[in-house]
Amino acid sequence: MEAFARLLDALVYTRSRNAKLKLLADYLHDTPDPDRGWALAALTDGLDFPAVKSSTIRNLMSERIDPVLWTLSRDYVGDSAETASLLWPESDTVPSPPSISEAVGHLSRMTRANVMTELPVLLDRLDANGRYALLKLATGAMRIGISARLAKTAFAQAFDVAVEDVEEHWHGQQPPYTELFAWAAHGAPPPDTENLPLFRPFMLAHPLDEGEVDLAEFAAEWKWDGIRVQVVRAGGETRVYSRSGDDISATFPEITQALEIDAVLDGELLVRGSHQGGAEGGAASFNALQQRLGRKTVSKRMRAELPAFVRLYDVLILEGEDLRERAWHERRDRLEALVADLDTERFDLSQVIEADDFPALAALRERARDDAIEGVMLKRRASPYVAGRKTGLWYKWKRDPLLVDCVLMYAQRGSGKRSSFYSDYTFGCWDGDPDAGADLLPVGKAYFGFTDEELKWLDRYVRNHTVDRFGPVRETDKSLVFEVAFDSVHASKRHKSGLAMRFPRINRIRADKPAHEADRIDALRALVRD
Repeated sequence: MEAFARLLDALVYTRSRNAKLKLLADYLHDTPDPDRGWALAALTDGLDFPAVKSSTIRNLMSERIDPVLWTLSRDYVGDSAETASLLWPESDTVPSPPSISEAVGHLSRMTRANVMTELPVLLDRLDANGRYALLKLATGAMRIGISARLAKTAFAQAFDVAVEDVEEHWHGQQPPYTELFAWAAHGAPPPDTENLPLFRPFMLAHPLDEGEVDLAEFAAEWKWDGIRVQVVRAGGETRVYSRSGDDISATFPEITQALEIDAVLDGELLVRGSHQGGAEGGAASFNALQQRLGRKTVSKRMRAELPAFVRLYDVLILEGEDLRERAWHERRDRLEALVADLDTERFDLSQVIEADDFPALAALRERARDDAIEGVMLKRRASPYVAGRKTGLWYKWKRDPLLVDCVLMYAQRGSGKRSSFYSDYTFGCWDGDPDAGADLLPVGKAYFGFTDEELKWLDRYVRNHTVDRFGPVRETDKSLVFEVAFDSVHASKRHKSGLAMRFPRINRIRADKPAHEADRIDALRALVRD
């Protein structure tokens, strides 16, 4: 646990990606099994201890220190694990830190009935850095800038293997990844995954610079606004994976039940609703899909009202044949033939857009304000299907964002590196004429779109213009205007304004603009599509 604590401490204070890679690669190379496997799982959100939640930490601390001191300290620090590790009363005994494997064993055996007595025993064996590492391990809220992709790259660097091979073998392995380390570190055969319905890494696209491609060499198709998924069937079992490789099969059982051919398919998960809208294919908005995301079980009523389907982009493997090395146009031919044999309620094909030149394609893209369209994809006809984001093969050309002027209403501190700054902003539009006494109604929340210097300016602004406080939230004096960019807006019963923005971000800080000139709710309502 001590080495893991030192690793976390170093990663927290390291901003360089290459430096993070070296720290993690050295740790994986030098740490014995199974500790390095458990550490790798913890860093990539591969561990879950149901008995230990943020509320557990809060309850433990309330028994040991003044609750007001805890609340004020937690608000100032911005991280429960860090606050608890510093405020935890030091034990009279000499620390005897457990190994990661030992800690994982203890955490796995904890229940809600015994966690309040068992967790303190572990914490008492550690110093402040060790307590921080243990609590991060237990709650899974690392927030230290380590993505799954970076961790896989570090793994590849540690053992001098190809990151593409790591991607291929990673999924389907369980912590502490014994077979994966045996292959990479000791030359054992790779894990046998032939008959398992495993996730394969997605091929990704670069943002398009319009002068970057020759349209004659590329095929264009719509970029649909759902969630990118992979549908995999092997060994008599079908699974649905999200872009990050999470298994979401239980949330969309109608998809798993519909595929009966061994295949690995790449597509966009969408739903059809009562308002199917859009001449481009009858998919409901992302707002409708969002009602089904994240659910462990889905009722028959929801499945009937919001039936899911996958709009297919590509085929990676078909009946045991790996097609990823084939050119896009060859895979497209196989996919078009395959679609004819699939359940038409659950699968359809993302159609190729016919356009003679870039101006014609740009005109089609500009007119495409269908709720389920996010932009255009351009795919080199000769491109193989390769993991990651390779230059010159696929491009995404998102539609231009919508813009609206909003007034800052509330601010809250961020997490991690932003815990000292008011960086999360709630903004609103006028519900009528502000000169006639209309109120502001919140329409969205954003925490990015500004530079570090702008963040410092905004933090000072919030502190100097606070008129009220509600716990960690500060209410401001309704004088600062943001130009907010967003992709679309939808009706929502969960928000007081009746609206929900899709991907709002701060486009510009309009300190020059009087608040009463900000937009009204009606301007947003006019953008809602039924």
